[in-house]
Order: sequence, then structure tokens, then C-alpha cells
Amino acid sequence: MSVRLYALDGCPWCEKAADALDEAGVDYETEWVEALHSERNEVKRVSGQRGVPVLVDEERGVTMAESANIVEYVERTLA
Repeated sequence: MSVRLYALDGCPWCEKAADALDEAGVDYETEWVEALHSERNEVKRVSGQRGVPVLVDEERGVTMAESANIVEYVERTLA
């Protein structure tokens, strides 16, 4: 799958990003991250930071954080 969303269960910003992907009909895979910020090594590896959500679009070579940026990207590029 070329689109991956790194998210934390119960995170409202992650839900906002997931909702945008769902509404746009994008097939994506969710990578659930650890609740402890210090344990989010996979997120840090792909994005350089440990915050979520993080969207990775492998097909277009895009990695981004911040739910507002992700929603805008989904609406402009993937919808």
C-alpha cells in the first residue's frame, strides 16, 4: 500500500486525518503507534519527529505531519 497513516488510538488529530482519507476514498494502511512519546521510534525514523499523525505517500515521495496539512494534501492531491 502506498499511503500509510501513523496514528495513536483516541487521538482527535489522527481521527481528523483518517476521516479525510476515508471521505476521499483513499486506500491506506494505519500504523498504530505507542502511547509513550519516547517509544515512537518508527514515526521518528520516517518523519524525523515523534508526533502523530504522520502521513507517508510512498508513490509521490511525500511524508508530512500535522493534521491540517494532511487534510489539505488529501483534498488537493489524493481526492
